[in-house]
Order: sequence, then C-alpha cells, then structure tokens
Amino acid sequence: MVLIHAGYFSHELGMCMQSDVLLPQSEGPHRVLWLLHGASDDETAWQRRTSIERYVEGTGLAVVMPCGHLSSYVNMAHGGKYFSYIADELPTIMRGFFSLSDKREDNFIAGLSMGGAGALRIGIARPENYCAIGCFSASVDNRRRDMPGRTSRRYGLTYGDAPIEGTEKDTRGNVHKLLQSGKPVPRIYHACGSEDFLLENARETRAFFESLEGNPFDYQYEEMPGAHTWDFWDARIQDFLRYIHVK
Repeated sequence: MVLIHAGYFSHELGMCMQSDVLLPQSEGPHRVLWLLHGASDDETAWQRRTSIERYVEGTGLAVVMPCGHLSSYVNMAHGGKYFSYIADELPTIMRGFFSLSDKREDNFIAGLSMGGAGALRIGIARPENYCAIGCFSASVDNRRRDMPGRTSRRYGLTYGDAPIEGTEKDTRGNVHKLLQSGKPVPRIYHACGSEDFLLENARETRAFFESLEGNPFDYQYEEMPGAHTWDFWDARIQDFLRYIHVK
C-alpha cells in the first residue's frame, strides 16, 4: 500500500484541505472506502489509531480519509459547506489524482461517532454513489440534551435555528424520500457498544430502520460490549470490511 498525505484547494470551502489516502500498489481503477473521522480527530486518526492499512492490504481497496473538522459533515449554518465538499467535490478531486472507480458497486462510506452520522447522512443523500454504509458508535442524529456546553455550542454553529426538513441534515426524511424515489438503496451496517454514551441514540436509529417494511436497506445492527473507544472502532472496521466482502 502507498500512504499519501494530499493537500489541495476546495472551492466549496474556499480553503486548502487535506486527506490521507491508502492506495494499492496495483493497477486501478480501485474500489474505494471513504472513511470519516469523529469530532475530536482529523484525517490522520484512522491510520494512527487502527490497523486499517494492514486490514486492506492485498484487497485492492483504496481508503480515502478526509478532514471534516467539527462540521458534522453538513453544510453548516455558520460555517463551511462540508456536506457539499465531502459528498460532491471530494470524489471528483480524488479521482482526478488517483485511479479510483466511480462505479456505485465499488464505493463504500463509513465513519465513527460524528463520522458515523456523517456516513449515514451522505450515503442516504447520495445513494447513487455508494452501495454500503458503515455507522459506528453513532446514529442519524448524535445530539442529546445532556451534551456539555462546548458540544452544544458546536451544534448551534452546525445547525442554527433553521428547520432541517428538506436539507441534507434531515436523514430520517431523506430515508423516506429515497424509498419513494425508486433510486438504488445502500446497505447499512450499524454497530454500537453497550457502554457507549450514544447507545440510546443508536437504539433509536435501530428502531427507525427496523420499522421500515421489508428491511429495504438490508439494515444490520450489532450491539456488543464496548465504549466510545478506538478498541471498539478498530474491531468494527474489520467487521464492516467483512460486511462488504472485502476481508
């Protein structure tokens, strides 16, 4: 594998951005896992804290790990257009640099915590681009009433006071729109630890998807011992790779 630290300009954000990329040392175009970090991390977190490179070695899978700052991967009410950047601009940028497949069946998106909610949000809003979604220690909405002040203020910058209906922020609404649209539906793998502080949110998300008649997303939920930790996420990324038949 080749590890590339890529810096480039984002027109959606109006500033330079960074992504770390794991690229197979073989002829492309390669299948791609778009892997999103959590709120306290950056583009380096997944390869620093897990063995993701070792897990994808020899599989022909490229891994793109972009920086999403503290954006929740949405077009922020008081900030940058991070949804537009990650969902629409970044794939074009990366495919211009590297031999990456643009086929839906070759593209997957996953993330942890803030990135898990972001993966659900982006994968459901752009179902034509991803065939599977991985959501770890997260839900369709990670917000809770007992969030500390700093996190609460961050959500204020992210969501503002405007209604989310009809926007990329409304993941539940976008699920129903997708099912009515006739577009292809991505598969979803969702996992949360039984000691995770977002467990209640994850269970609410499980109830939502399990309420959909016929399990249209081939939704799979797993709950096992674990907390909001890298030990848990290192294990879950391996589970997701098996889920998408990579490992």
